[in-house]
Amino acid sequence: MNPYIDEDLSALSEHAGRFADGRIAPGCQERDRTRVLDRGLMREMGAMGFIAPELPEACGGQGMGCLAAGVIHEAVARADLSMSYVNLLASLNGQILAQHGRPDVARPWLARLTQGEALLAIALTEPRGGSDAANLQLRVERVDGHYVLNGEKASISAADQADAAVVFGRSGAADSGARGVTAVLVPLDLPGVTRNRYDCHGQRAIGRGSLFFENVCVPADHVLGEEGGGFAQVMQGFDYSRALIGLQVLAVARAALDEAWDYATQREAFGKPLSAFQGVSHPLAEGDTQVEAARLLCLQTLWLKDRGQPHGSQAAMCKWWAPKLAYDVVHQCLLTFGHGGYDRGVMEQRLRDVLGFQIGDGTAQIMKLIIARHRAGRGAVPA
Repeated sequence: MNPYIDEDLSALSEHAGRFADGRIAPGCQERDRTRVLDRGLMREMGAMGFIAPELPEACGGQGMGCLAAGVIHEAVARADLSMSYVNLLASLNGQILAQHGRPDVARPWLARLTQGEALLAIALTEPRGGSDAANLQLRVERVDGHYVLNGEKASISAADQADAAVVFGRSGAADSGARGVTAVLVPLDLPGVTRNRYDCHGQRAIGRGSLFFENVCVPADHVLGEEGGGFAQVMQGFDYSRALIGLQVLAVARAALDEAWDYATQREAFGKPLSAFQGVSHPLAEGDTQVEAARLLCLQTLWLKDRGQPHGSQAAMCKWWAPKLAYDVVHQCLLTFGHGGYDRGVMEQRLRDVLGFQIGDGTAQIMKLIIARHRAGRGAVPA
């Protein structure tokens, strides 16, 4: 009995799982090979209400809550982690647009987002400012009723496929820190925007790359929230997305474990199934235990968010622990398959895909710093 998943959420999870198994999983390896997301699948997901269902109905969502978004997210991720980026980016950007955007500007984009007609990137990271997220060099300057953007964003998910981006840049003085950061919604077909794509190890269907802005003019009504208030917006959003990331990678680990157990019970060695040997079955049992525990932590974090309760520390726990755990579990499952796991296929793709989350969206070191500050106080744990 799961204390966070009631009958309705369980039915929703099964519904999303059937769709993911039937429509998403079959093309997982092909999308990894071609490095292109399937826009048709995005529209199917949108038509079924699977994209950002937690948003209010007025913003194109279903008003279902963050736990509902979480169970859908893990069902999609189990089938294809890259495809589940559609859910992750929509939930993170959708929350920012719905809470801080002007309705006449944000809601058309939110409608396209939830219908699977548009993909939005979040552009925070810069070449010289990974974990030092407030150390931004991209300039956002107000000129004659609009804003002009100049600079570069690096390692941006879906950089070359996104239709628009929530871009964070410095509107204040060079030494203004987090208080000088402004968020702007930028359609990526504007003049002056160029982009490239990296040759990443995993998550190839969604991809990562750089966005370059050269005198890009954006209407003033595309600013999100107050000028200089952008950094707080994205930090609040990350408390949500970190729990979603936890469920995302753990779903991949769960799929790997299920396949490894099936293989271990069917494959024989020395006249016995592999599962009869403790050196095979015990590591899988450990993985089962840890994945189940980490999943409960992620669900608890979303449960707290749905109730408006503090969840920053729990979100940081989700983000540092789940990606490392998922990588270790998938690695063990790959070894269980021996040479068959090492060959190009879904298991080695899973290993490549989950690894990236130990780097992006907040490193383990930063997450542990957040947890320590919650426990000991910021004054006792300085940066």
